[in-house]
Amino acid sequence: MAVSFSQLVARVRQQLQGYTQDQASLSYLTSPMTATDVTFNVDPETVTNLSRGLVEIDDEMLLVKKYDRATGQVTILSGLPGRGAEGTTIATHSSGAIITDDPRFPRLRMKEAINDSINGVYPDLFVFGQFEFPYVAARYEYPIPAEVDDVYKVVSNTIGPSGVWRAMTSWRFNAMASTTAGQVKPTPTPTGKSIQVSLGNNPVVPGRNVRVSYTKKPSVLANDADDFESVSGLPERVVDLIVFGACWRLLPAYEAARLQQQSIEATERAPLVPEGAASKASQYFLGLYQKRLAEERDRLLKLFENYQNFSS
Repeated sequence: MAVSFSQLVARVRQQLQGYTQDQASLSYLTSPMTATDVTFNVDPETVTNLSRGLVEIDDEMLLVKKYDRATGQVTILSGLPGRGAEGTTIATHSSGAIITDDPRFPRLRMKEAINDSINGVYPDLFVFGQFEFPYVAARYEYPIPAEVDDVYKVVSNTIGPSGVWRAMTSWRFNAMASTTAGQVKPTPTPTGKSIQVSLGNNPVVPGRNVRVSYTKKPSVLANDADDFESVSGLPERVVDLIVFGACWRLLPAYEAARLQQQSIEATERAPLVPEGAASKASQYFLGLYQKRLAEERDRLLKLFENYQNFSS
């Protein structure tokens, strides 16, 4: 079953707040909101009060100036950062969009933590990519994509109906290729990375394609509908690993929030939540993350136990 970016955010929130969820003040937009609006309307029956401060609509944070209980109209603080507060992006919002008053974990922060976790698994976990180019008898060096981190193997297409791709044994990955042309090197490699192929024992026929299989880092997610596996390149089985990593990164914010006891709720809650509880929970998720990362790294190396640079 495919897992989208939005579903990943929901899994992280459930891990952080439990399946009962945090009883935050929620409402919804009763009419669409443009990127230039400085007011929005909520259903007054679903919320009795929206206090001054931050509210979240979709991924955008807004600073509320006042709330009219009779009409349900909310006025946003004029000027910056009334819209797009806390580094979020000003956006349009459709009617029915959920409004969260003072969210404990904003969606944008959860998304950032998820992408930080995707970036963090590299180079322990890597993704494969492929690139092809036609072989030219008089040419020794060919540019390859900038995303290439290391080359796994190089094969060439043979002549005939079999369509066999034969392994090449004489090649070299150049991670610091020249990007400018000169007398010695008339053809530049724009990406700064190249594969050098010599005939040697390689039975390559000019005009046939050479295929380079390479490793690269996973890609981060951008849109709510992005499919985790197809966009990141990581297998779906590591979704829990990414969730654990995001929770480990987000939980220390609880510890900082504990120090800010300006509200009655925070003051009353402080004795019930022991000092360092959030840090211990963060370390718990870190342990789960490290355990799963080690498991997946071992699995990957077993599947590709001959992974090394085969250049000669």
